Amino acid sequence: MYRALLADARFHELLLAFDHDLATAARAAGCMRCGGVLHSARFRRKPRGGPAGLGEGFNQRLSFCCAVELCRKRMTPASFRFLGRKAYLGAVVVLISAMREGATAARRLSELTGVSRRTIARWRKWWRSVFTARPFWRQVAATIMPPIDTARLPASLLERFAGDATSQVIALLRLLLPITGGVGMQAA
Repeated sequence: MYRALLADARFHELLLAFDHDLATAARAAGCMRCGGVLHSARFRRKPRGGPAGLGEGFNQRLSFCCAVELCRKRMTPASFRFLGRKAYLGAVVVLISAMREGATAARRLSELTGVSRRTIARWRKWWRSVFTARPFWRQVAATIMPPIDTARLPASLLERFAGDATSQVIALLRLLLPITGGVGMQAA
């Protein structure tokens, strides 16, 4: 079920629309340092793992720069598409890491997204060690009962969200917004 979601361009376009909503709210709030007007300062990313046919706008990280000459503080809002500095799209990292592995499944996943088996293993290790060591995860884990099985992350976390696969992935990506880079990274 998750494989179809990875290949669905409409799902990725929905994530882009969510990013635009986050960017609009961030821009309306103004500069965090001086309160000045924010101007667009998008920058290009080369996200991997998405389906063919996504527009050029999908490859841009929405970001802003303060218009006040002596401030010029950059403000990059959280993102549903990008998971920090990872080269692959956030949904790809979440879903492929969540899928059950096996020799055949790993080979199919590699063919579907172009992600090597070594990269998949590295992501699974990241979920179980680096991610769980963050203060962000400790705060989230403290609010979830019964406790999440960290050995099965992110699958065990996805299973906690209600709805179909799309709703579950969006809910998990929304939960991860504070660690997606930019402003959110300061709080994580």
